[in-house]
Amino acid sequence: MEKSYSNISENLKRIRFEIGESIQKYGRDEDDVKLMAVTKTVPPEAVNEAIALGVRLLGESKAQELLNKYDSYDKQGVAIHFIGHLQSNKVRQIIGKVSMVESVDSVSLAREIDRQAQKNSIKTDVLIEVNIGGEASKFGVLPQHLESLLAELSKMPYISVKGLMAIPPFSDDVVQTEKYFSAMHELFVDIRGKNIDNVSMDVLSMGMSGDFKEAIKHGSNVIRIGTALFGARDYS
Repeated sequence: MEKSYSNISENLKRIRFEIGESIQKYGRDEDDVKLMAVTKTVPPEAVNEAIALGVRLLGESKAQELLNKYDSYDKQGVAIHFIGHLQSNKVRQIIGKVSMVESVDSVSLAREIDRQAQKNSIKTDVLIEVNIGGEASKFGVLPQHLESLLAELSKMPYISVKGLMAIPPFSDDVVQTEKYFSAMHELFVDIRGKNIDNVSMDVLSMGMSGDFKEAIKHGSNVIRIGTALFGARDYS
């Protein structure tokens, strides 16, 4: 049975209301928090409906899926970020199609992005993905190795580090989740204070459908919403 996406408008209204509540509650600037629609497995017509309703930032998780759907998107005024694990051999396929790669976690991946960006005569913005929970099952640089990675990336002329991204360990304990968000914000502020060349801490991307309110509380300015917007998806 084909999945219905008829509730996108209603879902988006609720999400925006809850974002607004959180912004007010935690004293954030109204213009500081961006909503990203995470589009994994979502058909272009549903994504375009979200765009028609005012969504201006999309998050793509897989290179091949991005390529398959890219030409079908209503892209006027819309930015696309790559948020999934990116293999070096896929970089050339997405450079120029995304305005930011949020999931850089190694020097080798950064070098390939820098190389492909140079070939295309563009500069590509990136975020460093931090494995804030130290989980063996997740990608991302460990916090203790973040500065050394940034030192290497700062030398690459065709990429620009704009901030950090993290997906903390799943927990039903809100206090535990907030500890990870707080630790990410501390890293973010600490790096920003070091004034590293070619590294600016403008973006802290964290928080998803189940925990975006807590992420906003701890300084996130890009929240990645998939399930709450498009409904539960079948990844099988």
